[in-house]
Amino acid sequence: MNQEQDVIRELQEIDEDIRWRAMQTRDARFDGTFLYGVRSTGIYCKPSCPSRRPRPQQVTFFHSCEAAEAAGFRACRRCQPRRADARDPRAEMVKRACRALEAHTEGTLSLAALGAELGISPSHLQRTFKSLTGVTPRQYAAAHRVSQFKARIKEGEAVTNAMYDAGYGSSSRLYENSNSELGMTPAVYARGGAGMSITYAIAGCSLGRLLVAATTRGLCAVRLGDSDAELEDILSSEFPAADIRQDEVALDEWIEPILQHLDGQQTSLDLPLDVQATAFQRRVWEELRRIPYGSTCSYGDIARRLGQPTAARAVARACATNPVALVTPCHRVIRENGDLGGYRWGMERKRKLLAGEQGSAVAVPSDADAGDKFLSPRNNSE
Repeated sequence: MNQEQDVIRELQEIDEDIRWRAMQTRDARFDGTFLYGVRSTGIYCKPSCPSRRPRPQQVTFFHSCEAAEAAGFRACRRCQPRRADARDPRAEMVKRACRALEAHTEGTLSLAALGAELGISPSHLQRTFKSLTGVTPRQYAAAHRVSQFKARIKEGEAVTNAMYDAGYGSSSRLYENSNSELGMTPAVYARGGAGMSITYAIAGCSLGRLLVAATTRGLCAVRLGDSDAELEDILSSEFPAADIRQDEVALDEWIEPILQHLDGQQTSLDLPLDVQATAFQRRVWEELRRIPYGSTCSYGDIARRLGQPTAARAVARACATNPVALVTPCHRVIRENGDLGGYRWGMERKRKLLAGEQGSAVAVPSDADAGDKFLSPRNNSE
């Protein structure tokens, strides 16, 4: 497998992680390069908007105001994304490059041709583009092609037409990467996952409410929340076309080990899984399951184990999209400086999980405590 294919497989996680990080830190350098919409409010904003940060599952990204409004979102009154603010000229150049790449739907636009179109040297364009977005122009173009294909499929367009409209020159180019980029074949994606049969159960636990869902092949979702309605809404939105039914009895043999795990009675969870993942996500999740009970490691540690030491942020994003909490223990991953980092199901739950696993032998790192790599009863000096 060549380097280009590896890049394409991992691009979505890296690209989305960059945008998510820029949004979380209100990085004004990215104003003009992308926008984010919040599904619960129907409003779209600039990355630097001072408004409260939404939950990841509520966010969708756009490349332009026109695209956001076409999707039914309205402009934020606080950050006024349509206002032509004075901005870093580098960001304006990157925005122009993005628009040029999006408009080029036949073949691959070379770096030299893109630079000539913008009146910029290829080396300066490459360096500036990557410094502001974290990806190269080629990687950006590949990600845009994938997103265009997905959008056309969701609108009901035939797979073949969507493929050519998105800029794929042949079906082999699309299908060779379909499992990693879509999580399923294009035909299944076009049906919205229709044909899946999912059974779920909800139980109370020390962390609130626990939802466990499974197909005939294994667990497809393990979620933590404050209410049954919240957890059911998340499940139905993730699998909108699936046949979903509640059955406490059928799931008892799987939900009981998880409850025992939370109570400290069972330190390992070796349960069958049926989850969709890109190649990069799958590698990250496999590494997470190798972290011993009662230990932690950093996002950087995981990236280095994967042979990609600069991919710590992409690892963090893969952790944030982990569909089976506890079974794949993403709560055991922290930042290099010892900060707990994020947790999809709430920081207080992450603290409780680590405290329960580590007991009194090792103090759970707070946001102010330092400590990286592994923290365990046998090794707490690093």
